[in-house]
Amino acid sequence: MKLKTLALSLAVAGATSVSLVPAAAQAGVSANAGIFSDYVWRGVQQNGSDTMAVQGGLDYEADNGLFVGIWGSTVLKGYEYDLYAGWGGEVNGIDLGIAYTSFNYTDSAVGGTNEFEEVSLSAGMGPVSIGADIDVDKDQVDYTHYSISYDASAFAEGVSLTYGVTDTKGTSANAGYLNVNYSTTIDMGVDLMVDYFMNDNNNNSGTNELVIGLSKSFDLM
Repeated sequence: MKLKTLALSLAVAGATSVSLVPAAAQAGVSANAGIFSDYVWRGVQQNGSDTMAVQGGLDYEADNGLFVGIWGSTVLKGYEYDLYAGWGGEVNGIDLGIAYTSFNYTDSAVGGTNEFEEVSLSAGMGPVSIGADIDVDKDQVDYTHYSISYDASAFAEGVSLTYGVTDTKGTSANAGYLNVNYSTTIDMGVDLMVDYFMNDNNNNSGTNELVIGLSKSFDLM
């Protein structure tokens, strides 16, 4: 999805980095579709080893920075579909954003749940941005995901770095990762994305993951 697989700023999800805050508000409806060698969310595989993921979404963005959308992907069991809404804009030279996301699964997800919700907060200036994704579904595990991203395009075009960690209350098994992302547009507006995840994650046995994908966005109106 345009917001979840192409924009780079705070959180890492899916096969690529994710920002639930658009870089620039421009009214319109857009769709997207992509195929990826894997689906890795915050350093953790979601689609099984050596299993390709098909992803796509539909977004609406308003001139005032409000946005709403839906995004989906194949996962290890069944399908994931995310519903989200929020606002993103610039205030006194600082990029700010807030979003609400409902993660839903047709079968039990990693951790044995079929749905959970987050509120995401973000702020950025220049090439650096920070974010916090806060669990608001207290029926599930209580956690907060923190991230900091750096757009290294000034030194290597298309490259960005993100470090994230999930702080889970009541356990010391916090999941940290470093994501190195490269993205570029190739023929016919198709986007090529390469992500390498270096993990320090008990749930993922500390394994590293390489994800390669192709996606394309379409302006519908």
